[in-house]
This record gives sequence, C-alpha cells and structure tokens, in this order.
Amino acid sequence: MAHILGDFVFQPEKWVKGKEEKKVKSVKLYFHIGVHAVLLLFLLKFNLQKYWLGFLLIITSHYIIDLLKLYLQKKHTKRIWFFIDQILHVLVLFLASALYVVFSLSLKNIFTDKILLLLIFILLVTSVSAIIIKIVITQWNPETKKENDDSLAKAGRYIGVLERLFVFAFVVTSHWEAIGFLLAAKSVFRFGDLTSSKDRKLTEYILIGTLLSFGIAIFLGVLYLYFLTIL
Repeated sequence: MAHILGDFVFQPEKWVKGKEEKKVKSVKLYFHIGVHAVLLLFLLKFNLQKYWLGFLLIITSHYIIDLLKLYLQKKHTKRIWFFIDQILHVLVLFLASALYVVFSLSLKNIFTDKILLLLIFILLVTSVSAIIIKIVITQWNPETKKENDDSLAKAGRYIGVLERLFVFAFVVTSHWEAIGFLLAAKSVFRFGDLTSSKDRKLTEYILIGTLLSFGIAIFLGVLYLYFLTIL
C-alpha cells in the first residue's frame, strides 16, 4: 500500500522530471523518499521497535534503486527501466516481509495442473495464434503500405493479441455478450479506414483476419473450459 501510494498516487509529474534532470542533487528525489518513509511508518503504526530492519531495508533500497534507474536509463530505455525499477521494489518488499512472515511457497504449489493449463492456453491465444493467423492470411496480403504511412509500429500485432486475450477471458468468465461489444467497437474504429481506402481487398483481408482472431480465441476459450472440467 505504501509503495503504490508513494510511487503512483503521491508523486507529481514535476517530481519525476525534477529527478530526471538533477538526479542525486534533486530535492524532489528526497521528497519522494520522505513520502515513502512517512506512509510506511503510518501503515506500520509507527512500530519501529519491531519493524525497524524491514523499514530501513525498504527505504534504503528504494533510494538506491531509484538512483540506479535515474543514472542508467536513457530516453529510449525509459519504459524498460520503469518495469525493472518496479520489479526490484516488489522483490525488496517480499524480502522485507520474509523477515517477519514465513512464506510456504514451492514449485509444487505454484505449478499446479490448473495453472499450467492456463499458461498453455494463454500462450496459444497470444503467440501461437498470431503465427497461425499470419500464415493463413499472408497469401492475401494486399499492398497497402505508403510512404507516409502513419500506422504505429507492430500495432496490428498487439491489437490482435489484446483482442484475443479479451475474448478468451470473456469466454472463460461466461460473458459472451462482451465479445459482441468488442467486435462492434473494433468495427467502428476500422470503419473510417475502410471507407476512406475504398479497397475491397483490404476490407476482405481485415475481415478475414478479425474473424480468424475472434474464432480462434473463442475456440480456445471453450476448449480450456472443457479441459478444466476433466482435471
């Protein structure tokens, strides 16, 4: 709770920019660490007699991890360092918690049959389906690229992966009506592109890809539920 509040709720954008500009000399960096310290103290009910080691570990490591991020990240690696930063903070939180709580996690408890089944189907819905769809529709790929093409790099691939994950989740949770809403929403956003291009081949190509994507996701969702019942 203290980490989420300190890193995402009570950290203004100007503090982030100030840290990136002045790094270790930034006053905003120490404001940020101070906010974390106050929040952590409050949530620990100021019981430093019991939690002093965990408190020092969390606050000190947060300062060091933030400094490493500020000095090592570049303009084109900010996104990567954001996730590295957050993963390191969470790992420290688990380590600090382990000082006071015994965790009984094991590979046997983590990799159960149901979890492995879910992981397999998530991979099928994302990576495997993307390759299958690409192989199937490549034979009809229309020449649509232009010199001034303003489409985002690999946007189509990510849209496809996300839509299949949504459809799979809707099937698994028995929210079939949401699939129709998702298909309608995608059609609305695509309508402008298709009407402006006036290219029948492009329309048919997008339609085949969309129906394949939704169809595979629905099939995998139903198949997952079937296997889930026999485990």
